[in-house]
Amino acid sequence: MESELKDLNSEPSNTQQPDPTREDASSKDDRPLLKSDSSSADNIQELEKKFAAYVRNDVYGTMGCGKLPLKEKILLGIALITLLPLRIVLGITIVVVYYLICRICTLFSPPNQKEEQEGYAHLGGWRRAVIVRSGRFLSRSLLFLVGFYWINETHKDSANTQENSKTEGTNQSDEQERPGATVSNHLSYLDILYQMSSSFPSFVAKRSVAKIPLIGLISKCLGCVFVQRESKSSDFKGVAGVVTDRVREAHQNESAPMMMLFPEGTTTNGDYLLSFKTGAFLARAPVVPVILRYPYQRFSPAWDTISGVRHVVFLLCQFVNHMEVTWLPVYYPSQQEKDDPKLYANNVRRLMASEGNLILSDIGLAEKRIYHAALNGNNSLPCVLHQKDD
Repeated sequence: MESELKDLNSEPSNTQQPDPTREDASSKDDRPLLKSDSSSADNIQELEKKFAAYVRNDVYGTMGCGKLPLKEKILLGIALITLLPLRIVLGITIVVVYYLICRICTLFSPPNQKEEQEGYAHLGGWRRAVIVRSGRFLSRSLLFLVGFYWINETHKDSANTQENSKTEGTNQSDEQERPGATVSNHLSYLDILYQMSSSFPSFVAKRSVAKIPLIGLISKCLGCVFVQRESKSSDFKGVAGVVTDRVREAHQNESAPMMMLFPEGTTTNGDYLLSFKTGAFLARAPVVPVILRYPYQRFSPAWDTISGVRHVVFLLCQFVNHMEVTWLPVYYPSQQEKDDPKLYANNVRRLMASEGNLILSDIGLAEKRIYHAALNGNNSLPCVLHQKDD
C-alpha cells in the first residue's frame, strides 16, 4: 500500500540485511520454499508462527493459491462470467465520473504548491463542497458495488471505552480541541474507500500516484501528502515533517482537511495490531482512533499475502462482503504524552487493541517483506529470520 512508503524512512536502523555470502548461496540454490516435502512444510509452519499477523486464513489459503473445494470453484466460476465484468465496467464508470467532477471544479484554479506538495484541498466555497460531497457519495457507491451493501458502524463515547481514564485528566478547554488526525489499523486498500465515504480526509501517497491518469487529480483533490523518499534536496522536510505540519494545521484550522494515517505502516490480516510509528503523534494534537474489521466466510478482504491483481479479482467475485467499523472517542493526550510521542502512540495502540480485541504484535514492514519473499521462493531469507531471534 501507499501508506507503507511513508514509514520506510523510520524503519529501525538495526534491521539486519542478508549478507553477500548468503546471496551467493541463494543463487546456487533457488528452489522455491513452497514444496511438498516435510522440511518445506516445517519451514512454512515456522514462518506462519513468526509472522502470524500476515498469515491468510480464508478458504483461498496462502497467497490466494490454496486448493478450493468444489462448491467454491462453482461459485467462483459463476462470478467470473457475471459479477466480475459488470463490477469492473461500473467501477471504472464511477471513477471517470468523479474525475470529471474534479476536473470541472478545479478549472481555472491553480493547485496549491507548498513544500514540494501539490493539491486542491485549499479550495473553498461551492467547489470544495461539490468535491467532498460527490467524493463521499461515489466512494460509498464503489463499496456498495463490490459487495459492501451495509457497513456496521459503532460510535463509542468515553464512558463506554475500557480505558477512558486517559482522557479524564484533561481540562474542559482541551476537550474542545479539534482532532488533527484519524488513526486506524490497516487491512486493505478498501480502508481508504471507507474513510473517503465517511470523512473525506487526506492520505499519504507515493509521489508517482499524482501522475496516474484519473487517480492523480482525485488524489490532489483529497489533499494527499505525496512521498518522494529519493529526494536529496536540502529543503526537503521529509515525510514526518510534512505530515506533522498537516496534522497541526488540521488541528488548528477547521477548514483544513483532517489527515488519515495508518500508523502500523502496512496491512495485516485483521487479527493483529502492529507497532505504531510516531508520525501521527508528533504534532501533539488529539486523534480519533478507528478500528476496522472485515468478517468473512469464504474470502478475506484483508490484503496480506496475496497479489494485488488476484486480490481484486477474488474480491469482485464475492457476492457479499462485510465491514465492521468502531469509532472510538477523540483521544486527548496528556502533557506527558505530548512530550513523548512514543508513549502517546503506544497508549493509543493499547486502547485500540483492547477495544477491538486485537492481538499486539511487534513485527512490522521489514518482517512482512521477509515473509513474502520466503513464500515466493527466496531461500536466503529464512536465515535472516533465524538471526532476528538471536
